[in-house]
Amino acid sequence: MIAIDTNLLIYAHRSLTAEHARARRAIERAAADPRGWGFTLTNLLEFWSIVTHAEASGRPSTAAEASSFVQALVHSARAHIWPPSEGFAQRLTQLAAGLRVSGPRIFDLTIALTAFENGASEIWTHDRGFVTVPGLRVRDPFTAGS
Repeated sequence: MIAIDTNLLIYAHRSLTAEHARARRAIERAAADPRGWGFTLTNLLEFWSIVTHAEASGRPSTAAEASSFVQALVHSARAHIWPPSEGFAQRLTQLAAGLRVSGPRIFDLTIALTAFENGASEIWTHDRGFVTVPGLRVRDPFTAGS
């Protein structure tokens, strides 16, 4: 399965971003992939916190706009939203210590581990420094050959 990172969700939602069209195409490709696709609950929380923030670039999205976007992904594009599973916190902290993850990159690791544990084999992100777990391939869908 394909996991989609928060930045692609934001770009696809925000029509005035330079990356909007590319992010929409990437999500359309993921949705058409027979392996299936989705994003984690953490991605949903990050997406919501950014697009509805009062100081968001442009104007903040309303709760209804953000909800409609997510619901369209789930219902029309058949996205899965993956939660962490039982015992997740222990696995995450052990992995973070082993990979020497610090600071806000813990959110990348949370997303990567949740996606991986829910069957994702790759994650699509436009974040060059994305922290992942062994076995989860990172792809930038905006680059040639992706």
